[in-house]
Amino acid sequence: MQRPTPSWLKDAVIYEIYPQSFCDTNADGIGDLQGIISKLDYVQSLGCNAIWLNPCFESPFGDAGYDVSDFCKVAPRYGTNDDLVRLFNEAHQRDIKIILDLVAGHTSIEHPWFRESAKHERNPYSDYYIWTSSAWESPGEDLFPIRGHSERNGGYLPNFFHFQPALNFGFAEPDPLFPWQQPATAPGPQALRQELIKIMKFWLDLGCDGFRVDMAESLIKGKGKAKLNAMRAFWKEIRMWFDTEWPEAVLISEWSRPHEAIEAGFHIDFLIHFGQPAYNSLFRPVVLGEPVPGNEHYFSAEGKGDITIFTGYYDAAYESTRDIGYISIPTGNHDIVPRLADNRTPEQLRVALTFLFTMPGIPVIYQGDEFGLHSTPDLPSKEGGYERTAVRTPILWDKGMPGAGFSAADPSGFYLPLGDHGEKADIASQERDPASILNFTRRLVNLRHEHPALGSEGRYRTLFAEAKKYPFVYERELDGSHYQIAINPTNQALDHAFESVGEVILSQNASSVGGGKYALGATSYLILKVT
Repeated sequence: MQRPTPSWLKDAVIYEIYPQSFCDTNADGIGDLQGIISKLDYVQSLGCNAIWLNPCFESPFGDAGYDVSDFCKVAPRYGTNDDLVRLFNEAHQRDIKIILDLVAGHTSIEHPWFRESAKHERNPYSDYYIWTSSAWESPGEDLFPIRGHSERNGGYLPNFFHFQPALNFGFAEPDPLFPWQQPATAPGPQALRQELIKIMKFWLDLGCDGFRVDMAESLIKGKGKAKLNAMRAFWKEIRMWFDTEWPEAVLISEWSRPHEAIEAGFHIDFLIHFGQPAYNSLFRPVVLGEPVPGNEHYFSAEGKGDITIFTGYYDAAYESTRDIGYISIPTGNHDIVPRLADNRTPEQLRVALTFLFTMPGIPVIYQGDEFGLHSTPDLPSKEGGYERTAVRTPILWDKGMPGAGFSAADPSGFYLPLGDHGEKADIASQERDPASILNFTRRLVNLRHEHPALGSEGRYRTLFAEAKKYPFVYERELDGSHYQIAINPTNQALDHAFESVGEVILSQNASSVGGGKYALGATSYLILKVT
C-alpha cells in the first residue's frame, strides 16, 4: 500500500545550497542567509521548487557546521533565526520549499548536552552520549572511544571526527560484557528521541518544509540485520509522526541504500558515493567511498564502463520502492569529489545531465553544477573538508564584478578562493549564452515539468543495458505517454542505430537514418516521444 507523501514531491527538483560559499551580503567573505534570499529568483528561474540548505546552526565549525552546538539557533555568521524565518517566507512566496540539514547522530563537544554529560556527577544528560565505563576500557570491534577529554571516568564514542561525539540512541544488540551499551529502550536513548522531535517541531513550526538527515542509518549502533531492524523501527516512528502532524513535510535520508531507507519511512533517499558501487560506476570510479570494479565509470569518453553495475542495483531498488518513495541521483554534493563537470567537455556534460534529469525520482542539483562549475584541487583543508574542500568554493555570479559577485570583501578574506574556472564560468556570462550549460540545465528541468512521464512519477524500465556495451537505453511512461532515452557518452559513434518511432524531443549528435532508425554519434543522447 502506498504511503502518503507530500503532494509537492511529485514535481520536485531540489537545489542544494552550501551557505558559506553561495552569496555574501555583509562583506565578511562568508555567504549568509540574506545572500540566499537575494538569489531566490535565480533558483526559481532554474525550475527548482525546493532548496536543501546545508547546516546553518550555531557551531564551532570544525566540520563545516556538521558539529552543532545549538540546534535551535542560527549561526551568527549566517544571520539570525529571524533571517531564517524570512528565508522560509520569501521562498514560500515563490513556491519554493526549504529543507534544513538535520545532524541527528552527533553534536559538537561544545554542545551544552555534552558539557553536562562529560561531568563526573550523574545528571539528566549523562546518558545522552555513549561513554565507556572507564577511561582505560578498549571495547574494540570498530568502537574507538576518545579518552582523556573530561573529568568523567570514561571515553566517548565519536561519530566522525573526534569533536563529534555520538548521541546515544542505543545499541541494537547490547553486549552484556559492556554494560554501558544501552538498549534503544533505555531512558537516555528514549529521552533523545524526544529531543530530536522537539528540534524538528521547533523549525517546522517556524516554516521549515522538512529535513535531510545526515548519516541517517548511524543513530542506533550495531551491525547487520539487528541494526537495520532497529533503525527501521526508529524512523518508522518518526514517519508516523510526520504523517499525522506534518503530512506536507519531507524526510530525506543520507543512507545510500534506498531499499532500506525508503522502507524505513523516508520519502527520499540519496543514491550517492557509499553503501553500494552503483553511483560511482556512473561518473566517478571512487569518491571517498565504494570503489567501482575495474576502476572505470560508464560516462567516461573511452567507453570502458559497465552500466550493469548501476542497473543491477538501481533497477531492483527502484522496483521495491517506486510506490512508497523516491530515489534521488544527485549531480553531486558538498562531499562528492570531483564535480560532475571536471574532465568533461560541454558535450560530455550535456550527456550526463540528460541522464540525470530523465531518470525517475527527485533530481538534486548541487550549487554550481547547473552551469558546469569545476573543482578547485589542492586547496588546504577548510573546516574539516580535506579533499572535499575542492568542491566547496564560492559561486561565481558575475566575473565582471568585484569578487565575481560572491562578496564585496577583500578576496584574501573569502571563505575559500574563487578558483580559476575558465572563460564563461560565471552565471552572468552563461545567462547571455543560449547554448550555455546553465540554459541547457534549465531546458532539462523544464522538460520534466512539461512532460510528466519524464518526471518523478513516470514509470521506468531498462530497455538495453549490457555489460561493457553502449548505449544505455531506457523507457519512461505515464498515463499512456511513452518516452525512450538513449545515452552514448563515449567518443565513438555506435555501430548500430537506435530504432523506434516517434517525435524527437531533444538530441545531441543523433540523427534519423530513415525507417524509424536513429544513428547515435559520439557523445550523443536522444529523447524520443514514442508514437
